[in-house]
Amino acid sequence: MDALKEKKYLVVGSGISGIAAVKLLNDVGVKNITLLEGNINAKQEDIFKKLNGLKPELIIGKIPEDRFDTFDIAVLSPGVSLEQDWVEKLKENNVTIWGELELGYTFFKGKLLAITGTNGKTTTTALTGAIMREYFDSVFVVGNIGLPYTEYALQMKDESVTVAEVSSFQLETIQDFKPDVSAVLNLTPDHLNRHHTMENYAACKFRICENQAEDEYIVLNYEDELIRELAKNVKNKIFWFSSERKLDEGIYLDGEEIIYVDDVTKETIKVCTIHDMKLLGKHNYENVMAAVAIAMKAGVDIESIRKAVREFDAVEHRIEFVKEVDSVKYYNDSKGTNTDAAIKAVEAMITPTIVIGGGYDKQSEYDDWILSFKDKIKLLVLIGETANKIEACARKHGFNDIVRADSLEEAVLICRDNAKPGMSVLLSPACASWDMFKSYEERGKIFKECVNKL
Repeated sequence: MDALKEKKYLVVGSGISGIAAVKLLNDVGVKNITLLEGNINAKQEDIFKKLNGLKPELIIGKIPEDRFDTFDIAVLSPGVSLEQDWVEKLKENNVTIWGELELGYTFFKGKLLAITGTNGKTTTTALTGAIMREYFDSVFVVGNIGLPYTEYALQMKDESVTVAEVSSFQLETIQDFKPDVSAVLNLTPDHLNRHHTMENYAACKFRICENQAEDEYIVLNYEDELIRELAKNVKNKIFWFSSERKLDEGIYLDGEEIIYVDDVTKETIKVCTIHDMKLLGKHNYENVMAAVAIAMKAGVDIESIRKAVREFDAVEHRIEFVKEVDSVKYYNDSKGTNTDAAIKAVEAMITPTIVIGGGYDKQSEYDDWILSFKDKIKLLVLIGETANKIEACARKHGFNDIVRADSLEEAVLICRDNAKPGMSVLLSPACASWDMFKSYEERGKIFKECVNKL
């Protein structure tokens, strides 16, 4: 560890993960830290304000040509693509490439539970964290959920349990990162503008278990065909969950009951029923099963698990009930940033529904989402840069009840004017937010503000 403190670090990005990385490196005694902010319009005083008095060397713009061989380790923020020329040049100069995830892992203590997948990560991570807090005294919930691993790593103790939501972007740059229990919830096309192929994307996700020992568990979705195929190459123990069939070993949904069958003792445990929880939809029952399986393999007792599952509320921005106006229910699913997530939101609706969709183009296709509408979706209100692409797709499949809006505020008013008593309005864009908003959180908050003004 002392040798790591003597290294020369380049931290890339002055967002929350970059700032947290600089602070961690400073706190462990690293003397040579350079912070790179690629935005040439960024102001030095604004960056130093976020650093609360720390003064690393600061580069705004590009790395000078004579500096590429002056670093030992580069810590990249998740949004930085490894394919950029300057990242390649760092590698050519034998600079080790880490992400914020690897840096946090390097200095953490305790037990680590890590969760990835295309959809459901945040809900499963939050629920797993809630279960852990019922049983353990020192629990941290970090990662892609919005809390940088590096911000909390030095607070972790040998008796701590950390639950980490990890993305494909973060897993691209792991080296020694090794969870005690890992999980891959599902795999559907996403971020193909970054990973290019589904094979690359899936391979990144499965890196979550590449350093685990043979007797350590990965929790996997039996109903995902791609996961079943990739699981053939997994060397550690697999514990399956299924929403469609009974399993001889694993955790499964049997009608309205969730049943756990231990793979070692063969004991069968009735965990709960779907009526014991506040979450809606089959995808959420899968999230609960994954969280329960992770908790059982982490040694949590069943009563602590049941209590946490009963009391857990839906995560903000994920099929979140906002308000009922004139007998119309409004739901915020701004975290539905891809078609698979948006399909699950549509399936969770139990009344005729108006959907607000559209946003930043991640090179996705929208056919399956449109086909999921069936007779349930009565109107599609489109915003953002994908509006043309989605409208063309919808009309191709014979769905013609489409209205365009120039803003989210206008979209909400259109929904109010068209929704009838007993219907629902669902913001579930099937797209990222970056064309009109800073984040899906901002998009969801603005939606809720608009609804609350009705």
